[in-house]
Amino acid sequence: MTALRDHVIPRPEGDLHVHLAGESGPPVLLLSGAGLDNALLSWHHLIPDLARDHRVIAPDWPKQGRSRPWRGRAGHDVLLRTVVDVLDDLGVERAAVVGLSQGGALALATAIEHPERVERVVALAPAGTLRFPPGLHQLLWLTARVPLLSRTLPNLAFRSRAAVTAFTRRALFGDAGRVADLDGIVDQILGEARARNAGSSDWQNDSIGFRRMRVDLRPRLPEIRCPALFVQGDRDAGVPVATTRAAAAAVPGARFVVLPGRGHWSNRESPDEVNALVREFLDG
Repeated sequence: MTALRDHVIPRPEGDLHVHLAGESGPPVLLLSGAGLDNALLSWHHLIPDLARDHRVIAPDWPKQGRSRPWRGRAGHDVLLRTVVDVLDDLGVERAAVVGLSQGGALALATAIEHPERVERVVALAPAGTLRFPPGLHQLLWLTARVPLLSRTLPNLAFRSRAAVTAFTRRALFGDAGRVADLDGIVDQILGEARARNAGSSDWQNDSIGFRRMRVDLRPRLPEIRCPALFVQGDRDAGVPVATTRAAAAAVPGARFVVLPGRGHWSNRESPDEVNALVREFLDG
């Protein structure tokens, strides 16, 4: 990992921690996923790659990584405001925004709600574009509303290294055998789990209503006018390829790349390939 600089933004709910790298060049904002993730987990390989000639900004979401303790909920509006607050605090008028999963949803939402702040957008396996069949949708809604299901049981389940390893292999990667630093990833995830962050995030819980998704970016994706790149592993256990393909088709001029055999964390499963895609797109 390249040299990182710590930056803290005081907020009424708590301190927002931001990792900075790179001394000059175009700014790029990196937004991580939900749950057992944080900025350094998602972007372990991308930060040093981009920092060679970009100004890299990677915040830990509220209640994640070093942005805790945090008071109150951190739903969609709070996270969207967090993105703008980070840019404002650092004096960045426009930036390229790269997001994974929950971060992909917030990257797209920022391009929709604050188009003047987004130069380019990259969405890896983005949330915010999903729909679920009746029955499963209501089950997910119930899980999100019951702390025993959404917080307590996951935190109990991920106490052991064996459980975290099994989850990582099954849920995050298409083929864990190709992940050279798997043990290090498990160690980092275990750290988040032992900080009682194994459950679904406030954003995830708040995004699902009883009958329909409360956060559904699909109707507004055609409003995105900046260059956009969507990246999706075809063995993703959480985000179907067809969903991301349809989202990319809704954004005028967007590019869509499928990574065969990759799972949800393609950025950690095939970092060289993903880094090259992101860098080519940002430089293009």
